[in-house]
Amino acid sequence: MKKIELLAPAGSYETMQAVFRAGADAVYMGGRLFGARAYADNPEDDMLLEAIDYAHMRGKKLYLTVNTLLKNEEIEGMLYDYIKPLYEQGLDAVIVQDLGVMKFIQDNFPGLNIHASTQMTVTGELGARFLDGEKQVDRVVTARELSLEEIRRIRETTGLEIESFVHGALCYSYSGQCLFSSLAGGRSGNRGRCAQPCRMQYKETNGQTGYYISPKDLCTIEILPDIIEAGVTSLKIEGRMKKPEYAAGVVSIYRKYLDIYLKNGAKGYKVTEEDKRFLFDLFNRGGFTTGYYLKHNGKDMIFTEGKDNEEKGRNELVFDKMRAAYIDCPPEKFGLEGEAYVYSGEPIRICARYKGLEVMVEGGMAEEAKNQPMTMDKITKQLNKLGATEFEWINGISVFSDEKSYVSVTELNNLRRDAIAAIKEEILSSYRRKLSEDLPDIETTDGLDDEAYNSAHVADRQSKYDIYVYVEDSKVAERLCEIEDVAGIYIDMTAISDKMLLETIQKAKASAKKVYPVLPHIFRNEAVEWLDSIYEDIASLRPDGFMVRNNEEIQYLLEKNNEFPIHFDYTIYQYNAYAEQFYAKYSPEITTLPVELNANELAELGKGNKSLLVYGRLPMMVSAQCVRKTTDNGKCKVYDNKGTTITDRMNNVFPVKNYCKLCYNRIYNCKPVSLLGQDRDIARISPNILRLDFTIEGSDEAYDITKKFVDSFINGTGETIDDFTRGHFKRGIR
Repeated sequence: MKKIELLAPAGSYETMQAVFRAGADAVYMGGRLFGARAYADNPEDDMLLEAIDYAHMRGKKLYLTVNTLLKNEEIEGMLYDYIKPLYEQGLDAVIVQDLGVMKFIQDNFPGLNIHASTQMTVTGELGARFLDGEKQVDRVVTARELSLEEIRRIRETTGLEIESFVHGALCYSYSGQCLFSSLAGGRSGNRGRCAQPCRMQYKETNGQTGYYISPKDLCTIEILPDIIEAGVTSLKIEGRMKKPEYAAGVVSIYRKYLDIYLKNGAKGYKVTEEDKRFLFDLFNRGGFTTGYYLKHNGKDMIFTEGKDNEEKGRNELVFDKMRAAYIDCPPEKFGLEGEAYVYSGEPIRICARYKGLEVMVEGGMAEEAKNQPMTMDKITKQLNKLGATEFEWINGISVFSDEKSYVSVTELNNLRRDAIAAIKEEILSSYRRKLSEDLPDIETTDGLDDEAYNSAHVADRQSKYDIYVYVEDSKVAERLCEIEDVAGIYIDMTAISDKMLLETIQKAKASAKKVYPVLPHIFRNEAVEWLDSIYEDIASLRPDGFMVRNNEEIQYLLEKNNEFPIHFDYTIYQYNAYAEQFYAKYSPEITTLPVELNANELAELGKGNKSLLVYGRLPMMVSAQCVRKTTDNGKCKVYDNKGTTITDRMNNVFPVKNYCKLCYNRIYNCKPVSLLGQDRDIARISPNILRLDFTIEGSDEAYDITKKFVDSFINGTGETIDDFTRGHFKRGIR
């Protein structure tokens, strides 16, 4: 069996110390930049360097979170200088979401391990193989929604290490697929600034209120052997925003039971009621759930009573015990052996040894004493003073002296400090790296002269754009085929029956429209089996290509030897030129621009083969959970999308749709994005395609809206629409 790692959160230096004392093998923590917990007590750069050394002195590891999406100027102007000193100090790995960041780190920091964050939404073996095929990463942090069987398939089909969450908060949305905080308040979860709208109260369709999208906390202590035997090699505890007492307490229990399993195996593994209660008392959100390991979803996984009841589970006496045991405790010491040599006419010297390592340091010359020589007892007493350091002499330092010499106390103190620094550096030397002094050859994006660019492109807007529509209803597709200026249709494959899908493709082609079946938002094992069953039927109709929404689908089509062009949806994140360079090898015919960047940032991403979403309700969350099931006594009503909504405290109404073919939900924004009237900014961006998304709109509404966009962007006339948002097109995200 591979070594099983217990991985703990460290939202602060104090928490890091506490969880190591409690038994963690490694920690993951953020610094001042680019971490998915921007509001944690993240250490500054110097403290991070100390943290790396603290871990390595104890034979532990430290992983740095760089698990957000980065813009061009951040990669080009900040990332290298941020990572370089940490890399040279011996940083063990970085956790990344952005494949542009991954590419940059591979190119500039050789040998640094890269872990694919759960924000990368790896939902199965295809996503893992996508990353493993060219040795892009060393480890994958699985989506929290995966079952034990899906994890087992990753282990069996790749050489990647597998890291999975075993305890702590669960997101309602698939990580990396949530725009709720971003669109509702400008605080993007993809930038580490999630405002946790899932923890708020909502009114469901029938008027009842509750915390319908707030999952209970994950606790897997009772199924730990099953998780390990499925192939997980790093057991991850969530909680970088939680207190050190909580983190240390959770680690202590998982350490205890991991050791029991490693010693005895699964046979006879049993968790005591006392230890289960201990975890419950540290923090619980209406009880615990084993999450998605054993089931796909369920009302029992949601704590509908919400925040008012959360703190009832916290026991302050337990917190006090954890503080005494792991925080306000004496620091551990490393035992040294050593000798000091003090002879007149020779440099004073200290030899220090630790586990086979040895250093010798020299100070000034010892002089022959004119009056009273320095006795061996005085020298020994002075050199034994290691109280403020991480070290202690085993049985004291041995001193050799002619007892005729004089050396000052200051000289002895300096030599002792030098010896401790030298042995510490010797211990840590195997972790150190050195980069070339030459700065990397970083490609930069060209700035744009906005006025000049506008003047050059606004004039030719009438012939510049193709209009494409995305639809989730065959009747909407049929109606939009009536509009001559609609050049192409994207058809969501999961929103309609297989029979209707094939008929809609045929009708769209008969109307001389380009047609692209759109693969699922989430592509797990059941999606593979379903698409295998229908792929040849679709291929026989000769679509103009496929639209893919995730890396799993890119890999699926590669393994199918797909001959059709592919279009990338905006969920294949390309916030920067480095991500574009990475994905270029897969030759997308069209890439959909990100929906969280503003007009200026979009204009910086280049001009070729791009699609811009100009209308549509954006999915705020994509979840394995089912709002309908949670709010309707746990009943599953297949394809019942009639009027399902949740309403926030500001009376914003968010439509919810079930995608029952593969059992996931989308919660849509209360208002559609509309970029009507944004001609000059769109001209600067210069997309090939203007895309309109229709999700809850009926045929007539979709037709009228499309006509307005055609009139505006093709014919140069037209009206605006009512009750819309610009999304992030003007404000962007922090």
